[in-house]
Amino acid sequence: MMTPMANSSPQQWKNVAWLTALGSAGILLLSVGLNYLLLFSEALTPFGRSMVTATLLPVIIGGPLLLFIGLQRIELGHYRKELNKSATFDSLTGCLNRTVFTSMVDRRTTRQGSSGPRSGAFLVIHPEHIRSINLRFGLGWGDEALRLIASTIQSSVRKEDLVGRIGTSMFGVFLPGATEDDAKEIGERIRTRVAQAYFAPKGTEDTLAISVGGVVFENELEFEEMFRSAESLLSGVEHKPGFQLSHLHH
Repeated sequence: MMTPMANSSPQQWKNVAWLTALGSAGILLLSVGLNYLLLFSEALTPFGRSMVTATLLPVIIGGPLLLFIGLQRIELGHYRKELNKSATFDSLTGCLNRTVFTSMVDRRTTRQGSSGPRSGAFLVIHPEHIRSINLRFGLGWGDEALRLIASTIQSSVRKEDLVGRIGTSMFGVFLPGATEDDAKEIGERIRTRVAQAYFAPKGTEDTLAISVGGVVFENELEFEEMFRSAESLLSGVEHKPGFQLSHLHH
């Protein structure tokens, strides 16, 4: 892995060198100047002068320096938080990105399996007419439709469920411990709320619609197996919004 120092340019190193030299010179001049002024003070003994110098110099130099370091640490923490967020969540929809979503699903199913077979469900959601929206109103409105659908999905699932953007216009929902009735209820709730969402590109109200394919499983399964099975059901509702659910045996 390349470190930040290895990636630094010659100009950056030059700036660091100048800052170090000027800062050291400034501190030296401050120290010499303070000692020179105190030398003419008749109110202070030699010990008193040394104590004043020993007290003032750390406060004058160390205070601003430590404040600067503290502010830099806060800023660095902010950048790290933003970096972690961008590496975890899809920037457009706020859902988990495919890599993180896949990893979390696989980890949760593996962890559940360690204490015995666990049931659950997996939904694949495909927004309809996104291409038509892009052609009629522009790509920006197509992105807005995806954001609206994503927020509707997130508000329609349970707290423990995972929602990820697993394709350009495709979402995955992992429902740990869900029964068939749970999966049907959540899938239909998502479809209904998406259809009811207010979407009016350029002032023209339009209807959003999604297709949902889902599988219910009784034992832990890997992401790819659940995804392939759920996605295959979408062919039965392609170009026509609907909801298909099947059982997947492992």
